[in-house]
Amino acid sequence: MTVLLLANLFLLLSGVAQAQTITVLSDQAPTLDISAASTMWIDTGGTATIAQMADPRLAATFTPSKPETVYQLGHQGALWQHYRFAKKSDARADWVLEFPQPLIDRITVYQSTAAGVWTSQTAGDTVVVSKWPEPSRYARFQLNLQETGVHDVYVQIHNVANISVPVKVTSRGSATQHLQMEYLVVGVVFGTLLLLTFTCLAQSFVYRDYAYAWYAAYASILTLTMAAWTGIAGHMLWNNSGIWNDLAPGCLGVLTGSTALLFVTHLCGSSSRQKWFEPLAYALGFAGLPIAVTYALIERPTAVVMISAYLISVAFLGIFKSASAWWRKDIIGLWVLMAFTPLTAATLLLVASVMGFVPSSWLSRYGLLMGLIVEVPLLLIALNLRSRERHGVEARAQAMSSQDALTGLLTAHLFQDRLKQIVARTERYKEPAAVVFIELVNYRYIKKTWGVAVAEQSLLRSVIKLRRILRDTD
Repeated sequence: MTVLLLANLFLLLSGVAQAQTITVLSDQAPTLDISAASTMWIDTGGTATIAQMADPRLAATFTPSKPETVYQLGHQGALWQHYRFAKKSDARADWVLEFPQPLIDRITVYQSTAAGVWTSQTAGDTVVVSKWPEPSRYARFQLNLQETGVHDVYVQIHNVANISVPVKVTSRGSATQHLQMEYLVVGVVFGTLLLLTFTCLAQSFVYRDYAYAWYAAYASILTLTMAAWTGIAGHMLWNNSGIWNDLAPGCLGVLTGSTALLFVTHLCGSSSRQKWFEPLAYALGFAGLPIAVTYALIERPTAVVMISAYLISVAFLGIFKSASAWWRKDIIGLWVLMAFTPLTAATLLLVASVMGFVPSSWLSRYGLLMGLIVEVPLLLIALNLRSRERHGVEARAQAMSSQDALTGLLTAHLFQDRLKQIVARTERYKEPAAVVFIELVNYRYIKKTWGVAVAEQSLLRSVIKLRRILRDTD
């Protein structure tokens, strides 16, 4: 009787396993979103092996996956997913399993060979990218599908922070084309950023305007941050360091937020009504470096909460500063507000995705790039306007020491020097010269009768008429 019950239980469990959806691959549909095509199970202790997971008796412990689910795995937990694939008889393409989320700590894919032996491949943030099965922005694995029958694939995912896991299966040709388009867009954005960075450094050196140097520093850190968040840096820059590849998005994100706040505070200027803001902004801005170091040393869940709170605070302070500048009729504030609002929204969405409040989507993954495309030119316009204002004030300040503020004529001491030079040149070269003294004889009467404003206008009109008659050399 006991043997009969066990046999019935085995058949029941086998029926549950066979009821799982089988993803059929064909050349007519080169890309499929299979986030909901698997069954899943969370191993809270992280001790399960592939042999245990592949045991048909454990099939009932797997439940159907739901798209856009946010998983809370912690330090030891692991998410197991089970996929079943089958190729159509006329399918000729090779297939790739993709996880288009660059911030997953560790992904291991298990596939069975024809001899029934399980093989594994691993990728993720904590793994050296150069040792990935297919180095790229995010984890990609070749599917070794059989010509006939069903191919079982098990995926083990470790991630300390809360995360949702998007999964796609795509043909090799389609994956290559899509990857090339991604790198083309990212390359254009990063190339523009680098060009602006070097241009601003040159302008800072030529015009002696350190605001351009601030912008160059901010653009440089922002470029590295975008590269880290999108997986470009892990693939191209530090592909031999798994530790820094894991820490870079958080550390660089904090430094980007701090430099952004310092730059906005410097660009929008100070306000007599908000004396509390500048000390707070500079304190929070310069706190970015110790916070970035702290992020690398403490436990990841606490670190994620810390930098999320920091970036949110920086974003709202920057928006508040630019909006306040615009409110007091400073056009620079409007340009800064339009520049930082989309980037701030994209940053908040990405932070919410990393915290697990919202599922990962194409908007959270590429929103920073779109916000960057909007932010870079608008912020440069604001910087140029502020620099033009500063140079105008400096030019007027320099002119006040050498020219009369009303008429534009030389001040008395410069006029005496110029007169001495002319007399000396005349005596040296025996050139004819003359000095003409012109006086507005009724100036006092005009001032007494019509007031100071009309008298000054009379002087100005006299100078204008003289400039029409005399040459510049005179």
